[in-house]
Amino acid sequence: MSASSNTLPGIMTHARLRTPKAAAIAGVVFSLLLFAVFILMRHSVPRDPLETGAWLHTGATNVVIALNLVPFAGVAFLWFVGALRDKLGAREDQFFATVFLGSALLLLAMLFAAAAVVGAIILAFHAAPEVLVNSATFHFGRGLAYGMINIYVVKTACVFMVTTSTIGVYTGFTPRWLAYGGYAVAAALMVGSYFFDWSLLVFPVWVMLVSISILTDKGAAASA
Repeated sequence: MSASSNTLPGIMTHARLRTPKAAAIAGVVFSLLLFAVFILMRHSVPRDPLETGAWLHTGATNVVIALNLVPFAGVAFLWFVGALRDKLGAREDQFFATVFLGSALLLLAMLFAAAAVVGAIILAFHAAPEVLVNSATFHFGRGLAYGMINIYVVKTACVFMVTTSTIGVYTGFTPRWLAYGGYAVAAALMVGSYFFDWSLLVFPVWVMLVSISILTDKGAAASA
């Protein structure tokens, strides 16, 4: 009985000590995968939603690779968010926790939906190449994917960064410079997404910085 009671606290303590490192690793993995997805997509698919679909003949391979990376990035992001919530523990405010978790889930849902739309366009193109690119279905799917990524995913990412930064300011689970930097990055993304093709890359950069700060935070392990 005494051996079991001594083992269980040790296991729980070991799990608690590994949580910040798990969050950092998951965030870094998500950042790298999202970098790869955006770079592959931007080099293959034009930004203009009214383009004629020439990339289906030349750049579809890169797009397929990017689409297959999206689920892995989504799983890493969920792990990152879950580990952050565990790190906050009792300090987590119900209001901000709801917005924090809700924006994360919405971001992933729209990212997955946009990837599914692009995948459906590629499949339809292989079934009827000449028919698809001249049809209203292609332009509808292209515009739908564009709107999901460049409008809704971007805005939801801004909400996630603002909420996470606010939690970081009040709880101190991230450095203050990084928390306030999240506000600046969110504002830049909100405005810059209309003018710069690569502006969405600031989101995985910010996630990576948060992950590195958690990974290098020795105080978190000591308090745990």
